[in-house]
Amino acid sequence: MRIGIDAMGGDSAPVEEIRGAFSARTLLDEDDRIVLVGREDVLREHLASCDGWEDFIEIHPAADVIGMDESPVEALRSKPDSSIAVMAEMHKRGELDACLSAGNTGAFVAAAQMRLRRLRGVHRPGIAIITPTHAGPVALCDVGANVQCRPQHLHQYALMASVYLDALCGVDKARVGLLSIGEEDAKGTDLVKRARDLMREDRDIELVGNVEGRDLFRGVCDVMVCDGFVGNVVLKLMEGMAVGVIHGLIGELVASMPDHEGRIVQAAEGIASKYDFNEYGGAPLLGIAGICIICHGASDQRGIMNAVRVAREFAEQKVNDRIIELLNKARRTAHA
Repeated sequence: MRIGIDAMGGDSAPVEEIRGAFSARTLLDEDDRIVLVGREDVLREHLASCDGWEDFIEIHPAADVIGMDESPVEALRSKPDSSIAVMAEMHKRGELDACLSAGNTGAFVAAAQMRLRRLRGVHRPGIAIITPTHAGPVALCDVGANVQCRPQHLHQYALMASVYLDALCGVDKARVGLLSIGEEDAKGTDLVKRARDLMREDRDIELVGNVEGRDLFRGVCDVMVCDGFVGNVVLKLMEGMAVGVIHGLIGELVASMPDHEGRIVQAAEGIASKYDFNEYGGAPLLGIAGICIICHGASDQRGIMNAVRVAREFAEQKVNDRIIELLNKARRTAHA
């Protein structure tokens, strides 16, 4: 398997990308290769002090970099030799089996759609994250790929995220919840109501109905579906709240039990690690005719390493084939 890494994307590129590649070496088979895509001179300079990198790492040159604040589509058009554009084109030509980036998410999503296209039958791709909870993992989709959804998009997110959760976490017959402002059918936007009707008609979806934001951590559902705007707000809120709660908890416990500060900090760090995005690596762009893993911009070497792991598991579990099979079944049923 050949896995491409956008070596110029991310807040600490290319240092963490290179470190992550080395950390991922233990995950690779003998014939596997990691391809770092980016400015060749910069990459060779950083790799000069790394022993044995030629055994499993290759460099593919890309002269430009798309910044985090650039318009995705305009940047892809004006920078065809950017690391994201070049990597997506390599994946399209079959020179890569998967690719990942911690760079500009919008540009990566746009490049995937323009170069790789969508799986047959998929209306819009969606980004799915797996959130750990005390009741088990929950897949949240979409968290930013599509901010202007139609009912059929949310319907397909439910199907694709269910397949992904089963493939990576072994959750069979996932319970699906549609994120809304109340559990009652009368509540929610027209989009939510129409999407709920589509899901209820699909026998392959075990719909629990409307769910609220707080239900994400209450074991109410295994898959939570929403549009990309709402999902991205939820994602960023979770990240900020996790940090705030952990810091507040440490402060209160240390103040009340100063003699146990070391043990308190250690326990808090253990809890925080369960919700650390670096432990989960990245989120796949579901519905794309390829394997594209989107990493957090602040990903460190653990995040990059785990993104490589996710890419391998995605391929080994044949997630795309399973999505196509389920969508074909849904299409046949709708026309029966």
